[in-house]
Amino acid sequence: MVNVSGAALPGVFLCFSAMVLLLFVAVSEPVWNKVSFLDVRMSNGTTHYGCFGYTNHDVGIGYFFSNGRLNSVVLHHLTKTLILHPIASVACGLSGIAFAFGLIGATYHRTGTILMALIAGLAFLTTFVAWVIDMILFGIARQRYRDEGLWAQYGNANWLTLGALVALILGFCTSAFGTFGRYKRKRTDMAY
Repeated sequence: MVNVSGAALPGVFLCFSAMVLLLFVAVSEPVWNKVSFLDVRMSNGTTHYGCFGYTNHDVGIGYFFSNGRLNSVVLHHLTKTLILHPIASVACGLSGIAFAFGLIGATYHRTGTILMALIAGLAFLTTFVAWVIDMILFGIARQRYRDEGLWAQYGNANWLTLGALVALILGFCTSAFGTFGRYKRKRTDMAY
């Protein structure tokens, strides 16, 4: 029988939580209309911007905004960087791998916890870059829409990414501390 290291379990839970949050972000508008980065009320209804496009737009990598003033080459290329989310949001995939290593670390060996800490750190860096790009891109878009007198607000995908970011940094810290937990096998009298 193996002694489960309780020190690794919070990191496992946090990496799993980050994976789920980033998965939701990866399937944002136009794939799933409940998750978006920017919501803009226009005369013909509310437009929701996501990873692969916006409301009533073809799904694709990189897009031009429905507002002509926002259609610069720089902003178009920034929308292409949103692929960081869906590539299993690089971080989502890494969070899943960190979760798997965390299970190994929590139930068997310290090496799994060490690998979970390293991969959670890499997932944190990737998610941080994606979140900064999101805030810059959609901050510019939001302000330009507001300058035209339209209602524009950040969507929930920004905050889901931030939640995943916090979960990953906490997951990294707890799994790094978890590497110092107890990992020894219990021996029974029958084994002798």
